[in-house]
Amino acid sequence: MTAWLQRRPSASSAARVFCIPHAGCGTGVFRNWPPERNGVEFLPMELPGRLTRFAERMPGTFQELADCMIASLRPYLDVPFAFFGHCWSAAVAYEVSGQLHRVGAPRPARLFVSSSVPPQDGPAGRMLLMNEAELATELEAMIRDQGNRPHPELVSIYVKVLQADIETYRRYLVARPVRLACPILAIGWRDDTEVRPEQMAGWTACGDTTFTVFPGRHHGFIAAPSELLDALSAGW
Repeated sequence: MTAWLQRRPSASSAARVFCIPHAGCGTGVFRNWPPERNGVEFLPMELPGRLTRFAERMPGTFQELADCMIASLRPYLDVPFAFFGHCWSAAVAYEVSGQLHRVGAPRPARLFVSSSVPPQDGPAGRMLLMNEAELATELEAMIRDQGNRPHPELVSIYVKVLQADIETYRRYLVARPVRLACPILAIGWRDDTEVRPEQMAGWTACGDTTFTVFPGRHHGFIAAPSELLDALSAGW
């Protein structure tokens, strides 16, 4: 078992989707998701520096983070697999998918990106311009979106995590994206005021991309809507 996963992957799953939390968050954002759907297993990933891995150092670049992920996930890449990333973590999901192509490891069958501009159009997003107090307010809103009540001490701790995640994204500069061999599903949200679905058009430079738009706001994935789960578990 690896610290990157909350539970040991099932030996009977037909496919696996490794789900990466977005900036400043842990695996709690996937608590509404079922363990599997139609034989496809959903595996939330625990990143360093938060929750059960709070004492661990978070890598300072997406490239280093991808390398660490690959080293730990290799035993579980024995069935078709994909990565799901939302907003900030879509860049992480893209980077680890590209790294797998480069190092000769098993390659992902698909890449799922939600509410994110493509890497060559980033870094982008209003949080890049926020100060610590504004980020704390944003974090409180994210906690409420997850159905929890913000605790001041936890907010003060996790705003530092959020700041570090944003700085890592700020350093992720991609002039010419690597084109992936696996297909990409780019997921927009109809009422998203953070990343409009049309801002995702550039993902076509990163691989063969299909676009879909679901009802919901920016963090609509947290509620695990059926149409999203169906899209992630179909076509394997």
